[in-house]
Amino acid sequence: MHLHRLTLILLLSIATPTMAQSEQPKQAKKPSHPENLIPLPEPPELPAELADPPPHQPDIQADPELETQVTIIKRGEDIIEEHRVNGELLMIKVIPRIGPPYYLKKNTARDYHNHPGEAGIDVSPPMWQILKF
Repeated sequence: MHLHRLTLILLLSIATPTMAQSEQPKQAKKPSHPENLIPLPEPPELPAELADPPPHQPDIQADPELETQVTIIKRGEDIIEEHRVNGELLMIKVIPRIGPPYYLKKNTARDYHNHPGEAGIDVSPPMWQILKF
């Protein structure tokens, strides 16, 4: 008997809030956008000179002296790539057997060095690639 009363009380406690909610007046939903919106105008037509594709550009031959020449050297299990432009060494990429590759670049900012004969002046410190886009 107590179980029936408990069940009845439980059902009434659940039904009462539901009935109370249904008796409240329903509120109108707010629109997701303002009522005073104006549509955008149509985009204007492109001028004729912009609407046509550009004329074919003549093929420009690349200057072979400005192309990067890469020399690959294998030392043991390490690989060294020397990058030269017009015969001048600009960058060295070292690919070790263990670890990520690192780069040695020609130091173009010599303002802070006063001794041109100083060893290692033309090479920047080793650099590792952190991000690639």
